[in-house]
Amino acid sequence: MRLIRTRDTGGWPRAILCLLLASVLVVSTGFFPATIAHAAPTVANDARLAGDQQRTRFIADLSKKVDVHVFTLDNPYRVIVDLADVQFQMPPGIGEKPKGLIKGYRYGLFAPGKSRIVIDVASPFLVDKTFVLDARDGQPARLVIDLVPTDRKTFLKSTESAAAETSPPVRPLPPAKERPASAKPIVVLDPGHGGIDSGAVSKKGTEEKDVVMAFTQLLKKQLEETGKFDVALTREGDRFLTLRDRVAFAHEKGASLFLSIHADFFPHKGEARGATIFTLSENGSDAEARALAAKENLADAVGGYELPQEPDEILANILIDLAQRETQNRSMVFAGAILSTLEGRVKLHSSKPKSASFRVLKSPDVPSVLLELGYLSDTDDEKLLLSESWREKTAQAVSHAVESYFEQRIARTPF
Repeated sequence: MRLIRTRDTGGWPRAILCLLLASVLVVSTGFFPATIAHAAPTVANDARLAGDQQRTRFIADLSKKVDVHVFTLDNPYRVIVDLADVQFQMPPGIGEKPKGLIKGYRYGLFAPGKSRIVIDVASPFLVDKTFVLDARDGQPARLVIDLVPTDRKTFLKSTESAAAETSPPVRPLPPAKERPASAKPIVVLDPGHGGIDSGAVSKKGTEEKDVVMAFTQLLKKQLEETGKFDVALTREGDRFLTLRDRVAFAHEKGASLFLSIHADFFPHKGEARGATIFTLSENGSDAEARALAAKENLADAVGGYELPQEPDEILANILIDLAQRETQNRSMVFAGAILSTLEGRVKLHSSKPKSASFRVLKSPDVPSVLLELGYLSDTDDEKLLLSESWREKTAQAVSHAVESYFEQRIARTPF
C-alpha cells in the first residue's frame, strides 16, 4: 500500500494518524470502537403466545436480531429453538400458561455459547413459519414461530431426521482412567438438572437446579476438607447435561461412588416432606418412587434431547450380571449409611431406602445413589433448603455417611 502525505495531517500519513488517535481514545476514555469491541450479548426479555388451536404463534422479544435453528421432536411433541449465547431476562413465571396448541415453554443455557428455547406442544403440529424481525421504530427484534395442527403421520414424516441431526450418537461408555492403588477414592457428586432444565420449581419461584447446586458445592467442600477423597462435580455451573453424560462422567473418572442430588415437588394434597434415599431397581419399590423416576428420566426431553435407547453395556442384564449385583449391593450399603447419619438430624420422608428405574443410577460399575433433599412444594421444606445452616448440617451428615461407607468397604475388602 502506498501512503500519501497530506497537508491537513502535517505530513503524517492519514492511516497512521487515525491509528494513533484511536489508541489515545481507547487509553484515555476506555471507549472501544464497535469494530474492535466485544459485541454486546443478545438479551431476551419477554415472550408471549397468540392465536388459537388453528394457528398458534410464539413471539420472543430480543435486543437484536440473531440466527436461529428450529427443529421438532416427538415423545413429547416439542419445538426446539437453538440460538447463539442469549441472556434470558424474562419475567418470573413466564411460559407456564398454555394457549392454543402450545402447552408452555422454557429457556436457558444449553451448552457453552449456546442457548435453547423448548416449546411444548399438546398434539401433532407443523412449524408453518419461522422468522426473526430486525429492531425498528422503537420496537425490539422479534423471533416469531407459527404452529399449525396436523396428523401424527405427517408430523413424524417432517420430524424423522431431527434426532440424527440434533442428538449425539449413542457411544460406548468411555474407558475408566487408570489410577494407582494408593490413590484416594473418587466421589462424583451430581447436582441434578441445570441450564434449560430447571427441575422442580416452588410456588415462590425457587428452582431445584439452584438449590441442589448450592448444597452440592458445600458437600464437595466438606468432603475435600477430610483429606480422604478426590471429589468431582458432573456440572460446575448452570449448564444442561444429559443423564447419560452424567453416568459417563462418573465412569470415565473411575469413580468409587456416585451421588445424584435433587429436590422434589409433590403436586397432590397431603404431607410430603423430608429427605428420601433412592437406589436402582427395574420394578420400583412403590408407586411414588416409580412416578418420581419417570419424571426424573424425562430430564433429557425437557432439555430438548431425543430419548435414545440406552446402550447395551448399561442395560443388558443390569440386575443379573454379577458385577452389577455387586454394584447394587454397594449402593444399598451407601444408602443405608446416609439414612443412619441423617436420622435424628434431618426430617426423613421415608425411613427406608426406596428404589426405582432412575436412568442416572444405571452405571454398571459405580455404586450410585440418588438423594432427594426435600420437597419444594412444601413451604417448610423450601425454607430449610434455602437455609445455610440446614445445608451445612445436612452436608455434614452426608459427608459422614461417605466416610462410613468407605470405612465399611475397607474393613471388608481393600479398594
